[in-house]
Amino acid sequence: MTSQPQAADGRPGLSAVATSPPRPRRSGSRVVVRTSGGLVAGERTGRVTVFRGVPYARPPVGALRFASPRPPVPWRGIREARRFTPVSFQAVIPNRPVPPSSEDSLYANVWTPGTGGSKPVLVYIHGGGWQAGAGSMPTYDGSRPAERGDLVVVTFNYRLGGLGFGLHEDLADPETGHFANWGLQDQEALLRWVHANAAAFGGDPGNITVCGTSAGGATAWQLALLPGLRGLIRRVVCISPSHVAPPATALTPEDSRTVYEAVARRLGTSVAGLREVPAGAFTEAWEEVFAPEPGKRIVASGRWYRGPVPDGRTMPDLDHLLPTPEVPVLSVNTRTEGSFYTGPSSPQPQPAPCDEAELRRAVRDVLDLGRPAADDDLADACVTAYRAAAREAGLPGDPFALWTEIWGDAYFRHQIVRFAERHARSGNTPLYAMEFAHPARPPHFGTPHEATSPFLFGTHRLPQFAAVFGDGPVERRLSDLFIDTVAAFARTSVPQTAETVGWPPFTLDSPSTLVLGGPGIAEVERTPKAVQLGFWDAVGWTPRV
Repeated sequence: MTSQPQAADGRPGLSAVATSPPRPRRSGSRVVVRTSGGLVAGERTGRVTVFRGVPYARPPVGALRFASPRPPVPWRGIREARRFTPVSFQAVIPNRPVPPSSEDSLYANVWTPGTGGSKPVLVYIHGGGWQAGAGSMPTYDGSRPAERGDLVVVTFNYRLGGLGFGLHEDLADPETGHFANWGLQDQEALLRWVHANAAAFGGDPGNITVCGTSAGGATAWQLALLPGLRGLIRRVVCISPSHVAPPATALTPEDSRTVYEAVARRLGTSVAGLREVPAGAFTEAWEEVFAPEPGKRIVASGRWYRGPVPDGRTMPDLDHLLPTPEVPVLSVNTRTEGSFYTGPSSPQPQPAPCDEAELRRAVRDVLDLGRPAADDDLADACVTAYRAAAREAGLPGDPFALWTEIWGDAYFRHQIVRFAERHARSGNTPLYAMEFAHPARPPHFGTPHEATSPFLFGTHRLPQFAAVFGDGPVERRLSDLFIDTVAAFARTSVPQTAETVGWPPFTLDSPSTLVLGGPGIAEVERTPKAVQLGFWDAVGWTPRV
């Protein structure tokens, strides 16, 4: 943890805000810059300087739990920013070890090639289903993209789970009136902090690209739709987003109220009194509400994940009911999103189907998350459609392969492609589509959801990732190309490099996708596996885009 700074006493003039960033002072590997809260000291490592644990908002503890983020209290002297801070308070998820967590977690991490100049800024939002993860995870070390892409890379923590995503009017902030989606509010506050402080780290405050994966990819899209951030976000990179939509990936406002009231009763307090109970007790009671099978819970929505809840303010409505973003978009999906959930490291381990009866059961369970009480007829129709499409495309048609494809398409690839089509139809900015196709090694298989992150950050070289994805010449070239592509997009809104010249924007007449990681490393193709997506349209799958 960073050393605790001395807080200012609140008198005028103590806020360490400069009209222009001072010349950095160096002492060995130490680099000091002035932020809106005060001086921070990072360290020069190799060809980048990193600042870890820089506060972008006041700790949301005590009376500030369920409150809108407040600017950090300015400090005197120099705050050391060389260690990561604890991750946001979160429940334990299988196969995802959690480091020490705390409600005091609203900190940013910045990697920069140098504190001079005016480089593009890439803000990365971590995934984790809105309930887990952190910007300080080894996966998201920003050194490689900062150096190779000549970017200022920012990662950060935001509030998670029931402390970060939900809605109840009894939790209204007396100053702002906000009563929902505190984690989304944190992300908005972070972006405003980046805009105010980018120049101190050598970044261009007028050139901010927001990038995220999974839940982070979905919230990057949501942030681009907020009127209050218009002009601040120049473009977005949405990687494997699962856009929120009840009943699978969001609570309805009514169900959210029910859950907070149920948690309050379990803890013997009022909804407003939830600010005063220990965070562990709150999270445990929250998880207990969702512990039963989806059909046996007190609410019908939030059956899989609980993301942002439409509140008319922090989230005006569900994404598919709002206009498409008015900024350039780089939209990315993996070849087999579902193998993240059917593989050996699934956050929700389940037995793999071995025969037709088990396949029907497994597919019915997948469908049930988005279509409660899905029956065998719907499951059979889904299997029949996917087996026919696999046969036509020369893809495997065994139960395990079909289950994997259905998982990934139901909650990721179908909506990613349909959102791209809608943007091409009604948007006024370019959208570029990419499919990441580098295969994992056995016993992992396919190209799972979240396979992109180790390559975007160059952390595939770490032992835990090299064992899954490899770290040979092909993998290093692929990582460099992915970084180059995103850096080019962050610089020019066109993700073309020397190896991807001729990659056109996605259009309805020519639905082109760059397949990155296939046999040709980088090849433009017609959007792959489009036939399978027709099943979801035919059954009116939510979201209907």
